[in-house]
Amino acid sequence: MYRARALRLAAVLLSSCLLLVHAAPAWSAPVEAPALAGIPVDFILFAATLIGIALFHHYTLPIAVSGLIVISLWKIGFSPFTQGDGFAGWLAHLGAEWVLLTNLLGLLLGFALLSKHFEASRVPEWLPKFLPDDWKGGLVLLVMIFVLSSFLDNIAAALIGGTIAGAVFRRKLHIGYLAAIVAASNAGGSGSVVGDTTTTMMWIDGVHPLQVIEAYIAAGTAMLIFGIPASIQQQRYSPIVRGSPKGIVIDWARVFIVALILVAAIAVNVVVNIRFNDISDRFPFIGAAVWVALLVSVPLRRPAWEELPNALKGSIFLLSLVLAASMMPVHKLPDASWLVALGLGFVSAVFDNIPLTALALKQGGYDWGYLAYAVGFGGSMIWFGSSAGVALSNMYPEAKDAIAWVRGGWHVAVAYVIGFFVMLMVLGWYPQPKHQVPMSTPTALTVAPAATH
Repeated sequence: MYRARALRLAAVLLSSCLLLVHAAPAWSAPVEAPALAGIPVDFILFAATLIGIALFHHYTLPIAVSGLIVISLWKIGFSPFTQGDGFAGWLAHLGAEWVLLTNLLGLLLGFALLSKHFEASRVPEWLPKFLPDDWKGGLVLLVMIFVLSSFLDNIAAALIGGTIAGAVFRRKLHIGYLAAIVAASNAGGSGSVVGDTTTTMMWIDGVHPLQVIEAYIAAGTAMLIFGIPASIQQQRYSPIVRGSPKGIVIDWARVFIVALILVAAIAVNVVVNIRFNDISDRFPFIGAAVWVALLVSVPLRRPAWEELPNALKGSIFLLSLVLAASMMPVHKLPDASWLVALGLGFVSAVFDNIPLTALALKQGGYDWGYLAYAVGFGGSMIWFGSSAGVALSNMYPEAKDAIAWVRGGWHVAVAYVIGFFVMLMVLGWYPQPKHQVPMSTPTALTVAPAATH
């Protein structure tokens, strides 16, 4: 049975990778990479890495690092980078990606320590008194994560949610509910220009925040569709704690530290992107802000430094996948349409959504609310499809079973599709040639009469 499920998952991953390269002729670089059966070898190596991670979840880190090494050697020897050929091209590529990678590393490690501060504050133990004591308690918690992610980084929202869930469900979480925590954090960030890296990229590039906020029509619908079955799964698996233990004393110093770190991250994100967006890609400002706040608060309470080795392993895993994805010879997306936007959500489950977003912004022609929802929420379908999923899997290693994730979190993929089509029926599809004022009339691709954007 396990082998059959493994083969099905491998087929799904391979299908997603084929979707990624379906338009390979349109995406090819000026100097095309060597290909087999029309598929660049780069993609084949990346697909093999993803399938290995999905099928051998006890060896995810060595597989990801080995895949990165093999892809790097292949690119250096046979497949030119955008920045140039050979080892010099590889170094130039690292120079172009170092800010993104350093920011991710800073956030993953910093928020891992933040979650431990939050857990030690005893606030998670105190919260059950405010949650319903049946399956609706799990749903309320998911909605809280959704709301938190609208103004926090989705990694922080997922880790805070995972910490609270560990307290109210006695550290026994159904993998379907773990998938729902990640989905709630990604859905909540998809409609906010400060809630996700991809939406912040859109904001920096000139997309109006009101165009992005439309994603909440799809994200809110999806939240209910995956939230209800996930909460019922969890309640049957391990019921919510009824009430808070007596005698809990909140450590307000740790609460202050958590708030300081989050405020620092939000403030730096907003200020840099509004006032200094011309230099926002030159230094990892957000990751640095998190670590400055952490270090300043050391005299108040000692961070759980012992958590860093485990968090570092998860960080290296994610950075390996992000860097490998950035090396793929993707230089142009297919012509924009609502169907392509829908497909990008599935691609985002196995491919870094940041380069996809950058290409879409360069190309134009998308209705940006749909793109924000697709690339923001789509990564929730597999645990390594988003940074929030990787961060939560460091807290709950059982989440690294991709087969169990897809099987237990089936409702996430269903919610993604339904949410997308609800948005399409409510708003229609209004493509934007770059970042202009929305069109006054829908295009022929509109599937239902739509209100003015």
